[in-house]
Amino acid sequence: MIRRADGVLEREEPNIDVQRGSRYPFTLRMTTRSRPTRSRCVAGLAIIAAAVLVAACGARSAAPPAPGPVEVGVVTISPAPLTLTRELPGRTSAFRVAEVRSRVNGIVQKRLFVEGSDVKEGQKLFLIDPAPYEAALDGAKAALARAEATLANARLQAQRHADLIKSNIVSQQDHDNAMAALKTAEADVAAARAAEQTARINFGYTTVTAPVRGRIGRSAVTEGAYVQAAQATLLATVQQLDPVYVDVTQSADEVLRLRRDLEGGKLQGAGKGQVRVRLVTDDGREYAHAGTLQFTDVTVDPGTGSIALRALFANPKGELLPGMFVRARLEEGVNPAALLVPQVGVTRDQKGMPVAMVVNGERKVERRLLVTDRAVGNAWLVTEGIRPGDQVIVEGLQKVRPGTLVNPVPAGGSK
Repeated sequence: MIRRADGVLEREEPNIDVQRGSRYPFTLRMTTRSRPTRSRCVAGLAIIAAAVLVAACGARSAAPPAPGPVEVGVVTISPAPLTLTRELPGRTSAFRVAEVRSRVNGIVQKRLFVEGSDVKEGQKLFLIDPAPYEAALDGAKAALARAEATLANARLQAQRHADLIKSNIVSQQDHDNAMAALKTAEADVAAARAAEQTARINFGYTTVTAPVRGRIGRSAVTEGAYVQAAQATLLATVQQLDPVYVDVTQSADEVLRLRRDLEGGKLQGAGKGQVRVRLVTDDGREYAHAGTLQFTDVTVDPGTGSIALRALFANPKGELLPGMFVRARLEEGVNPAALLVPQVGVTRDQKGMPVAMVVNGERKVERRLLVTDRAVGNAWLVTEGIRPGDQVIVEGLQKVRPGTLVNPVPAGGSK
């Protein structure tokens, strides 16, 4: 205890830890006046509280320890042969389409098929009134018989005159007339035979048959309808559905690029012989039978800049119907060293360009701009920006940025 000249008593205490074990020690100096006031006590307490707060803030502002490398999951890119396919939209069409039309005039008497059924080649479909053509056939047969009789008589006359001319019993004129009559009779027989054959053909046309095997649609006429040969009245349509065609279109630019890649060695032919084609229906199912590419058109459509292609598919169950929308997958060729990057490791920048984060030799993150060709399953086929052996980050992308030190582990094995 110390008394100052102004009469104030002071007492100095040793250092006191406000919180035992803390790192904020300080010395309290307690001063006692002979007549202490309440305001002075409050001011002392405020000073003590401020000192505690300053010490605490200083502790919080201390820099944290430097973090270690961030663990990320990576995929090592390695080249592998890849068969490239191109998916093109198209529509199915019948292998054969035969329009059944009338070839004679007359009234339809009977329809001899069930609409929507499968018919065989030569199967009877319609019966047109045959009576007029049957009568015409009988008349042609009679005319032929008469011509043949005349021919037989002319032949006998010519033979007699040939014998008599040797004995000069008949004149040369009579002999020449007999030979001319024979030739005329032969011509009449030929004409009568042709007329008889024409009548027989027209009579046969009264029974309308299927020109090809296939599935017949609805009938265009009913019993009692009058059909004409001059207008070739449509009676029905038969479509052959096994096999079927699939007509697709491809950009002329893509066709030229594919040819350049094949010629330059970037791609190898998918195989010898015809190009194989797979089919995907409108509901997403893959068609069971593979098809073959039949031809590529030689003319570019000036309106769309595309080229028509046609593929042939077996259709034993009749699943494919004409006019269906499908997608055809064509084998373009084989890339012997394709680089595939998982889609989860590829993002887009503000310009929409594909970007990947790659771990370099110093275990730091690099940002790579990519050039992609197409999607292959859940990966991108990359043509530029990635090299064999690069480690692409696919897990923990949200924790890194270019230049970050990382600890790469195989994807799926990070903790």
